[in-house]
Amino acid sequence: GMARPAIPMSIPLRVGRREFAPSLPLTLLMAVLAVVFVLLGHWQWRLGEARAAQYARFERGAAQVIALGDASLESVPAYQRVSIRGVYDGAHQFLLDNSISDGMDGYEVLTPLLRHAAAAVLVDRGWVPFTGSRAHLPAVRLSGGAAVTVVGRVGRLPAAGLSFGRAPPPPGPRWPKVTSFPRPSELSAALGRPVARRIVLLDPHAPNGYVRAWTLPGMSALQNWGYAIQWWAFAAAAVVIWLVLSLRRCR
Repeated sequence: GMARPAIPMSIPLRVGRREFAPSLPLTLLMAVLAVVFVLLGHWQWRLGEARAAQYARFERGAAQVIALGDASLESVPAYQRVSIRGVYDGAHQFLLDNSISDGMDGYEVLTPLLRHAAAAVLVDRGWVPFTGSRAHLPAVRLSGGAAVTVVGRVGRLPAAGLSFGRAPPPPGPRWPKVTSFPRPSELSAALGRPVARRIVLLDPHAPNGYVRAWTLPGMSALQNWGYAIQWWAFAAAAVVIWLVLSLRRCR
């Protein structure tokens, strides 16, 4: 039978003393890379927009203080400043392990605030340094009994990126209990009473607190947008490399 004509792997085009002849494999490779880089840039840009919206909510939350009464913490937006009245249970506190402040290891102090007709609220009273020994925990005891009004932001318990970093509160009578990335249900079981899923981040200048400089965890929107621009620059570089490698001297 007749032989089929070979499909050309490039389409030559004269550009001065050079010939523009991109090969099909190189063109496909660079096209795939450019598309992937553009999509990664778009993904980072969207992350930056979501992050900027989070920062906007964080700023709006500081504008006013909402008195919650017996309402749930879920009834207000995240990062909203609220005031809650209750009694601190200073005898049953949690120390959140693996907390770092200015490069130093320590704990976040979670103290239950007992409310009259609602679930207990865990108040993050701030960061305390590691004493150097697990056998000697920081002195965070707080005398309870008197009703107090606590003002702070609505937040969430820190979440572990990997399951092996978690450690629920240990059983037994010893308090405070050291725990790492606990679930609200585990804290509730240790306390023997219902606790709210959200927590309150005690205002930086409120009494009965430790080191508090509340910020949003993770990178800023500007960092995300910077990564987006980098990915798009890689896409442009892939196109430039394709053009350069496709130009050959005329024979």
